Amino acid sequence: MKHFNITVNGTPYDVTVEEVATGAAPAPAAAAPKAAAPAPKAAAPKAAAGAVTVTAPMPGNILDTKVAPGQKVTAGQTLVILEAMKMENEIVAPQDGTVASLNCNKGDVVNSGDVLVTLN
Repeated sequence: MKHFNITVNGTPYDVTVEEVATGAAPAPAAAAPKAAAPAPKAAAPKAAAGAVTVTAPMPGNILDTKVAPGQKVTAGQTLVILEAMKMENEIVAPQDGTVASLNCNKGDVVNSGDVLVTLN
């Protein structure tokens, strides 16, 4: 732990900061996938069309869909364009496969975790 005296707008503060070792950083990362793992399982029955689900990483608006059901895709290929916070985000295929279902349309508003596309 490190001890600091900090002055903000003329008011002094006594602050103690705990140092985190770089080895400790992967532990929260390991916990995050465990928490995220149940979400695709819960979303898969909703889509019920493909083994691999591609979900919205953040809430936003669907600007465009670049694929159609039955279309073959490769890893990294753009599936959907999602606008969030006035930025266009390309949602890409995590692996090679065939589009089993397209669960969004141009103009849709989606929430974080919503299933956009399923792949076989």
